[in-house]
Amino acid sequence: MTAPAIELKGISKAFGPVQANKDISIRVMPGTIHGIIGENGAGKSTLMSILYGFYKADSGEIYISGKKTAIPDSQAAIAAGIGMVFQHFKLVENFTVLENVILGAEDGARLGPSLSKARKELTQLAKEYELNVDPDALIENIGVGMQQRVEILKALYRQADILILDEPTGVLTPAEADHLFRILEGLKAQGKTIILITHKLREIMEVTDTVSVMRRGQMTATVKTSETSPQELAELMVGRKVLLRVDKKPAQPGNKVLEVENLEVVDEKGVKRLKGIDLNVRAGEILGIAGVAGNGQSELLEVLGGTQTATGTVRVNGQEIDLTGALSDARSRRARGIAHVPEDRQREGLIMDFKAWENVAFGYHHEEEFNAGLLMDQAAIKEDAVGKFKRFDVRPDNPMLEAKSFSGGNQQKIVLAREIERNPELLLIGQPTRGVDIGAIEFIHQRIVELRDAGKAILLVSVELEEILSLADRIAVIFDGQMMGERLPTETDEKELGLLMAGMTGQEREAS
Repeated sequence: MTAPAIELKGISKAFGPVQANKDISIRVMPGTIHGIIGENGAGKSTLMSILYGFYKADSGEIYISGKKTAIPDSQAAIAAGIGMVFQHFKLVENFTVLENVILGAEDGARLGPSLSKARKELTQLAKEYELNVDPDALIENIGVGMQQRVEILKALYRQADILILDEPTGVLTPAEADHLFRILEGLKAQGKTIILITHKLREIMEVTDTVSVMRRGQMTATVKTSETSPQELAELMVGRKVLLRVDKKPAQPGNKVLEVENLEVVDEKGVKRLKGIDLNVRAGEILGIAGVAGNGQSELLEVLGGTQTATGTVRVNGQEIDLTGALSDARSRRARGIAHVPEDRQREGLIMDFKAWENVAFGYHHEEEFNAGLLMDQAAIKEDAVGKFKRFDVRPDNPMLEAKSFSGGNQQKIVLAREIERNPELLLIGQPTRGVDIGAIEFIHQRIVELRDAGKAILLVSVELEEILSLADRIAVIFDGQMMGERLPTETDEKELGLLMAGMTGQEREAS
């Protein structure tokens, strides 16, 4: 019998009182694409970090191609033929593709021979695996799809036979994701073994041969993909039936809450990030902004949320908002009934080293209910946090823990609880379910729809087309700082939106 490419036996890992992995065993056969899914905090990342040498297991054994192998660090993992492509790319932006590929794998003190050798190998690898990319291009000048190819080339250049990909399609257009899957099929055909970590059940069903499900630090099932279904996988992940679609009634739009006219943003380098944006959002509706990350969505949210200056006109309930910086701050926006769930919860939505109860009050800590005379009323804040934790099903339900102690999905619930429960007139929400598991996605979508049905206006930014199509009542597509068009979800599909996200107008689509 063929030995597994990877076999983990009895892997356990604890961080203090938290048992991240408990007696996990898994076999991944060579030349297959093996999916790993599970809720946030299920232990997927910890398990892969052990395999890649970032963590050392408390107990258990690792076998590579049938041979027991110690992996004390990532260098040992690379030597064992394991490569990992992280969700957030590990590239030096002002280096070329070629320089990034050889970084850390130079042959000696003289860089010239290493670059010459790498150029030849890169050309061969790119041709063999459809990973075409200009070796002399600067990382900062190529798109995220190309950057991901560079990460794969880095692993292949280091002679990886086993590739771990962590949420690889999070920043890709549908066309780029399809191309990535063709690349993975090509790697599989060449005998490479691929482990795919994703929360997108559609991707699991499309591209994997086998899928393993984790829940609460344990391996609950490993099944052939052809013998399962998205609904069964969702139930294995969460331990209950899960609604895989957004259950909502047609919108009942009211008055215009948000009006944006000719909005422009120029960054510190003099580059225009927003170029004459016009849009509006009505009470009782969700306007979805679709686009690949980096095309102006972040700047739009920052301007509306009060952390970025701009030119143009923004009105909320008919009243103009200052965009010059004098009164352009988040506190003034909150006073106007604007709540903001930022795209990056860890950098902009939370202070990770502070307690969760403190984070629940941030931005609203000056309000009367949280103050007793000259001092903040900590007891009142903690009591408020306990209630929010219960209503938003935050796990563990202990707001005395630091924010960094919670999984990504539960961190997102903390931010959502803080903003949604202020009953805002306008909710700005960026990437509401990025890196969030299927159970938390269902919960978050329900809360957003409930807010809409209560007559609130919602501006939703997401790179997930499936999410945009399910949640939004109207969809606007942004590319390179410009609006490419507006569609109704019932009158479009992922293919058309994907082309608009790539900057293709109707005439260009017809010509192609």
